Amino acid sequence: KSRLHETAYLNPNLTIHFSDKRGEEVEEITYHEPDGIVGFIKDMNKKCEVIHEPVYFKGESDGITVEVAFQYINEFRENVLGFCNNIYNAEGGTHLTGFKTIFTTIINNYARELNILKEKDANFTGADVRNGMTAVVSIKHPDPRFEGQTKTKLDNQDAAKIVSKVTGEELTRFFDRNLETLKAIIGCAEKAAKIRKSEEKSKTN
Repeated sequence: KSRLHETAYLNPNLTIHFSDKRGEEVEEITYHEPDGIVGFIKDMNKKCEVIHEPVYFKGESDGITVEVAFQYINEFRENVLGFCNNIYNAEGGTHLTGFKTIFTTIINNYARELNILKEKDANFTGADVRNGMTAVVSIKHPDPRFEGQTKTKLDNQDAAKIVSKVTGEELTRFFDRNLETLKAIIGCAEKAAKIRKSEEKSKTN
């Protein structure tokens, strides 16, 4: 059921009818998620205190389609899910690496532009930047390669490059127009960095 629901989120035009006729009563469920992965994010965060509305973008390059939705919540954790051709990649892979790397770079660049990070300050780490993030990165790839038989980790190098390119372009466009959301996200990174630094200090003392 969760797999069918996931598939419905990843394909907003799809309707899946499920019937379980094993028991006395037939169980009928229809899965249809017109909001796509934005609905997926809202569902995952429904019991959480959210910091902003979900951000969504989609782009294509070299025959690879990239779709991303993310939202920050007021909790110290990250939940970043990767999918390739509707298959959940439990161990992530190149698409998630591309997304995480460019996201960290962009947040650090903006934090410096806005003078939140001063010259003497070190950059936020990737973990700082993703503190509170719930994200879904879904790509469609014409020739996916996976590490191992279980398809848990995507291995295509071009996936990292394309996800990075699309994310870089779309996020810059979004953040330039949505400064409040950007500042809220940087605020999450600041909180995480503070805690990380105080933990580092207590270890060295």
